[in-house]
Amino acid sequence: MINAPSQNRKRWTIFATLALMYILVYFYRVSLAVVAGDISRELQLTPGQLGTLSGVMFYAYAAAQLPLGPMIDRLGSRLVISGCGVLTTIGGILFSQAATLEAAIVARLLIGIGTASVLMATFALFSHWFSKQEFGRVSGFMVAIGNLGNLAATAPLALAVGAFGWRTSFLAVGAVQAAVTLLVLSRVQDKPLINTSSEEPDVNAKAGVIAAWAGIFSSRDFWLLGIMAFSWYGNYLALQALWGGPYLMEVLHLSRAAAGSMLMFTSIGFIVGSSCIDAIARSFFKSYKKTLLAGQVVLLLLMTAFLGWAEAVPQPLLAGVFFMVGLAVSSGVMIYPIIRSMFPVNIVGTALTSLNFYVLMGAAVTQQVMGGIIGSYGGVAGNISAAGLHTAFIFPVAGLAFSIILYSGAREYGQLH
Repeated sequence: MINAPSQNRKRWTIFATLALMYILVYFYRVSLAVVAGDISRELQLTPGQLGTLSGVMFYAYAAAQLPLGPMIDRLGSRLVISGCGVLTTIGGILFSQAATLEAAIVARLLIGIGTASVLMATFALFSHWFSKQEFGRVSGFMVAIGNLGNLAATAPLALAVGAFGWRTSFLAVGAVQAAVTLLVLSRVQDKPLINTSSEEPDVNAKAGVIAAWAGIFSSRDFWLLGIMAFSWYGNYLALQALWGGPYLMEVLHLSRAAAGSMLMFTSIGFIVGSSCIDAIARSFFKSYKKTLLAGQVVLLLLMTAFLGWAEAVPQPLLAGVFFMVGLAVSSGVMIYPIIRSMFPVNIVGTALTSLNFYVLMGAAVTQQVMGGIIGSYGGVAGNISAAGLHTAFIFPVAGLAFSIILYSGAREYGQLH
């Protein structure tokens, strides 16, 4: 653990700087849900095309994970995050000006590649600044703070779009992205001057990429955790990043502002849960694995609401359902301390990004498959059928049930006291 007061202040300054960057990452991930109708009408998109537009960012994000891992381990988090921040800025500005589906896809690809490094590079950096015992807590805090971007992409974005339009709103976010990228470049430091962060000696830092990948992908438990991560995040972003908005506006007939407010409850639930999930794991379940599984079972039960029964729930109670979804989703943060405990610190960047490949593929595949299912029911922007949405939500719900069963057989990692 770092004892020097100056070093302790330094690591929390770095934490705050990287948290600003991650807030923007989360904003870009989920912001289409609120503006899906506006963009669909202006660019004349079908549900399938909208699913592709949303999913393409996550495909790019996922594909970038594997090369980014070795880059993080070799070049350091500061340079990788800063370089990728430039791509995000360009993509965000281009998206705000896109006049066609093709232009919007190119912009979303740049955003996907640009945001791909932020969380995993941050966690790799934390492996040097924080001990293994601190890692679960600090990673949960980072995800909780990042979800302020999720929060900003709900009701606040709906208000901004209503006042200024979606293009001006996204252009402003692009300008903020440029400023935060400069802040990361100037303030972040990859490692403390003296390596006091971990009980692990930081040796063999240049371990071969092939050897690292071989060790990671030959692990049965890594594959089981990857499948769990795929389904966890696929369910969450199916609701929060894209199809939750159309569901609320076109099935429950809420206004855009009311739909944004409802989705905001999920964000609040995720923030609350992420802030305390490590404490719950340590004091109640005394296990990262059991905490993850318990939360995912609750998430599974709640996601069945979008197969039909949510329409029978009074709106004030439905807000409670969305809040509980956010709480349950926060259990998925446990995948990060689990993967941190599975592999040595010298390949932790590669291990984290390899796992995150499954996280983002879950988001990409789920959103696109659901768009295809909804489109098969003949829906168009502003007129998506309830039956199409109900059927589409079967895909993530069934996948999560299957993943829970598989991951139940995985080994326990990380000793909690």
